Parts: sequence; structure tokens; C-alpha cells
Amino acid sequence: MAIDPIIKDHQLWLGFVRPEALVVSPHALKSAQAVLSHNVRPQQEILRLHTALGFDNRLHLKNFPAFTREFWEWRESDLAAPPDDLYARLTEYGETLRPTWVLRGGKGQPENLILVEELLSGTDFDKAGLPSEEHKWHASPQARFERLRETGVAIGLLVSPEQIRLVYAPKGESSGHVTFPIQEMTMAANWPMPAALHLLLHSDRLFISPESQRLPAILEASRRYQNEVSIQLAGQVLRALNELVRGFQEADRAAHGRILSEALQRDPNHIYGGMLTTLMRMVFVLYAEDRSLMGSDETWLQNYSISGLYDRLRADPGQYPDTMDSRYGAWAQIITLTRLLYDGGGHGSWRLPPRHGGLFDPDAYPFLEGRAWESKRSDAGLIDPPLVSDGIIYRILQDLLYLAGERISYRALDVEQIGSVYEAMMGFTVETAHGVSIGLGSHHLVIDLEDLLTKKPADRPKWLKENAACEVTGKAIEQLKSAASVDELLAALRRRISKLYLDQNSNPVAVPGGGIYLQPTEERRRSGSHYTPRSLTQPIVKTTLDPVCAQLGDNPTPDQILGLKICDPAMGSGAFLVEACRYLGEKLEKAWIAAAAIRSSDSPRTRSRRSTGSRKKREHCFATCRLGCVTF
Repeated sequence: MAIDPIIKDHQLWLGFVRPEALVVSPHALKSAQAVLSHNVRPQQEILRLHTALGFDNRLHLKNFPAFTREFWEWRESDLAAPPDDLYARLTEYGETLRPTWVLRGGKGQPENLILVEELLSGTDFDKAGLPSEEHKWHASPQARFERLRETGVAIGLLVSPEQIRLVYAPKGESSGHVTFPIQEMTMAANWPMPAALHLLLHSDRLFISPESQRLPAILEASRRYQNEVSIQLAGQVLRALNELVRGFQEADRAAHGRILSEALQRDPNHIYGGMLTTLMRMVFVLYAEDRSLMGSDETWLQNYSISGLYDRLRADPGQYPDTMDSRYGAWAQIITLTRLLYDGGGHGSWRLPPRHGGLFDPDAYPFLEGRAWESKRSDAGLIDPPLVSDGIIYRILQDLLYLAGERISYRALDVEQIGSVYEAMMGFTVETAHGVSIGLGSHHLVIDLEDLLTKKPADRPKWLKENAACEVTGKAIEQLKSAASVDELLAALRRRISKLYLDQNSNPVAVPGGGIYLQPTEERRRSGSHYTPRSLTQPIVKTTLDPVCAQLGDNPTPDQILGLKICDPAMGSGAFLVEACRYLGEKLEKAWIAAAAIRSSDSPRTRSRRSTGSRKKREHCFATCRLGCVTF
């Protein structure tokens, strides 16, 4: 399918700058009629006029305020010194954060539209400097700047002579940023970068365009679009789950039933649990990789990284187009990765600590490694991994990493969005097909086609409606009634077949007799699965907890807040509990600031004793209580 040229242009410049988490989405930009100009020669000329060769033989920005007046056509009065009440106080460090400049909002806009922080040449935005008299909090300029979201201003610019970074950090949400390097933007080949920088922050886009097409609206719309991304991702992960089931079915057949037969006899849903856990392991690692939690050592990237595995598999179809489903090795790497994350390990100076827990425990589902039902690793010796083909793993990773041709940013997903992915895979049971079977409709309910053939032709439409919630209409009714074979039934039901049972060319993929499949439970068919956005959870949590916190008094103590217990009987993906944590976290921070103010008025000896006790209690509360929220 051809990509819209406007979307393609925005994907192009985003590919040049490689944003950290979500800042703007191509679809939100298109909706705001933000079209990238291909004629950026005037902007590059202005950029060159405002740069000079620095000590590192690279072009540096000479004067940021002067640059804004020519490049973005901001008025001199637009950029002003911050007002006295615009700050973020770090009580624990005795430090107050203030921006260098503030871009004032226009008519009908907030008084402070964008915060600007100017930094010295050579400053690394993401590297923490040593504590000093001026900066007592040991944190990177990016982290310090993000704390300014407490002022209520979500948009900011970090500026140094070498680069300009657009930061979007809404209060209570994950932050994102995109960086534009000065030197690279002056080069003709890199035209998408200055074109995008000019488009996003030009005075027309900030002050003159209709409100729905201005930068703040685009940034908010991009976050809303991310909700759609999580919904679509959940659907693709469910498809990947079905693909993994098919892969193990083939591996079990090749092993003459050695892999799955015992689990099918004892507890078929043990297989479902193993498949679901495998997908969540992959999602977890991709999330950690996008947040740079796994390091950047070449040992990891080349041998263990899931993103690296996908890149290698993606190169294979070009070299071996017809053998991807008869080549093996990728699944063995997934098994190795699971053991590495559970037990820890490394090579040379690179080390990963052990992460013991249920998610990565290799003994939780021994069949994933081709081991017997109750076998332990200590008794297994050398294992013989199931022959899950590279083609299966490639298609699974493609579903996990790409959406409509765009690479998915796991760093941009909030915790509850990851939860919604897990929720989408819940509510299935493993069943064995007696005859050739296929899934139908949005509920993915699997029916036995051979059994359907035994029904009277006139009764088939009614049977499908009553037993599979599938209503056949139009010409398909006659095809259904006249069908005399499984292939003819598939042709009649083609438009009703679930997306989970179609291959990449939209051809039906039936479950053979004796094969296993995932059947949605009655509960899943009745209630379904859906993503709960913050626009719903935030007002409900606030309305519920405001009166509760009011009963604690005007100045509740940290212990009072941590003593609250929140129960969500429905649970699901935990969206309401996550929002409750955010809400109580803000209350807790204010309580600690108030407690710190009291400590500062104590004698040095009392202050030291109280500070030590408070810090230990705080660490204990965070580790064990998770902001006082408990689940049942």
C-alpha cells in the first residue's frame, strides 16, 4: 500500500533526527495541515548567517534570540525573561530551577507558551555534570529541564551553540524530545531537518494558524494518536500470539509430538500461558531497549538484542526468499536471552545483573526449551530447542516492531498502554481441532468446517449465527448452502474470516485436524478487550480520591498518604491503578516538600536524625508499598 506523500515527508525528517519517545506523529501533523517544504534554501541561508566556526571546527549558533527573529520570525517582545513566579523548587537540594527565557503566548493562549534554557557550548544535554554551588542536584540538563513541567508549561527548548532540542513533557506523562544539530542542518543533503524545525516553531504555527493547527494542539493530538497505536499494537500482538502457536504446532509435528503432547494431556492452558509469556518477554525487552536500559555494548547488540535479531532476520528474505520457514536458529537466541536475563551474565566488561522473577523463569514453561513437563534446568543437561522456524520469529517481530510501515517507539508507550497489550491476549483457552477449522469475526471464534459440512445446507447460516456470532448475508448465503467441501466453505466465509487466520496475502490459514488453536472464552466474547485512555482514568481517579485526601487535612503527612489503600476489583490492564499512583505521587511529593521545610527549621542535630529516618522510610515505602496502592 502506497504511503501518503505528506506522511512520508514527515517520516523522512523524523528518521533524520530520531526522536527520543513521542514528540510529534506524522498523522497529527498531516491533520493539522502541516506540510513540509522542499525549498529550504532561504532557511539554510539564515542559519549560515547566524553561525560561526567554533573551536571544534564545527558551525555554532552565535546568538539565539537574534536567530529566532529571522528564522522563525518571532518578535523581539515574544522572547522575555521569566516572571518571578515561574520556577520549580528542589527543596531537598536547596535549589530553584528557572528557564533562561520564556516565549509569551498570544491572544487566547497561556501567558507562558514555551520555556527556553540556553546552555554553554559543549554541554551534553543527556549527561549529568558534577554537583556545584550553582547546581546541587546531580542530574543531566534534560532531566533538570523536565522538572520545569511543574510550572504547568509542557513545551520547551534546550539550546546550545551546537544544537536545538524541542522537549514535550506534559505533567504526569512520559516526556519526549527531538534534537536538531546546527552543523548538519546547514548541509543541503539534510534539508528535511531545517524544514521541520522551521515548520514546527515558525510564528505562523505558534500564533496565527487556527488553534487546532498550532504546535500545542499538534503535540496533544500526537499523544492521542498514540492511544490508537496501542490499540492497533494490541491487535498485532494477538496475531503474533497465533503465529507462535502455529510455529510450535509445526515444531511439535517435526518432533513427533514430544514437545506438546504431555502438556496437552495434563493442562492444555499451560501451553497458552507459555506462548503469552513469550510474547510479553519480547515486549518487555523491546520496551527496555528503547529506554536504553540494556546498554549499548556490541556484545548485547550483536548477540542478544531482539531489535538486532529482527534486523538480521529482515536481511535474510532478500538472500534466502524461499527458505525462511525451513531455517532455524532465531528461537534458540530467544531461549538464550531468557536465561541471560534471568541468571545474569556478560562478556568482558559488559554485564547484565540477574532478574529473578516469574516472567523470565526458564523453569516456568519447560516445553519452550523442548524439555519435559516437570524437568528442571539442573537436570536437563544439553537441551534440544524446538524447531520454530526463522520465518515464524520474523513475522512475530515484524508485528511487534512495525505498525503501518512505521517503527513503533516503545519508549513512547505509557505503562497502561503496555498493560493493554497484555490484556488483549487474555481470555483464551487452548483446544484441539477435530477437523479442519478456521476463526471467524472480531471475536476470533474457531469453528470446525468439517462439522459444518455435516449440517443441512439450509440450516448452516442459522447455525453460524447462533454458535459463532457470524451472520452471513448476500451472495455468500447461497455459496454457504451449496458448499460441498472445506475449500468451498472457506470461499463462502472468506469475508468473515478473522484477521488472525489470514496470511500476509489475506489467504485463509486453517487449523488442520489434530492441530491446536486459541479459542476465546465466554467471558472474553461477552466483555471484549479495550484500551482505557488517561482522558478517562484521570478525571475518575481525581473525583474519587479528592474527598479521601481532603479528610487527611490541609497538610497530610507522607505516612498518611502512604497509608491509603486503593483496590480496583476489575483490574484489567491496571490503568486506574497506574493513574492512582500518579495522583498519590503528586500528593506525596508535596507532603515531603512540606516535611523538608519543617526539617530546615530544626537544629542541625535534629535535622540530621530526622532526615536519615525519613529517607530510609521513604525508600522502604517506595520499595514495598508502591505509593500505598495494593491490588487483589
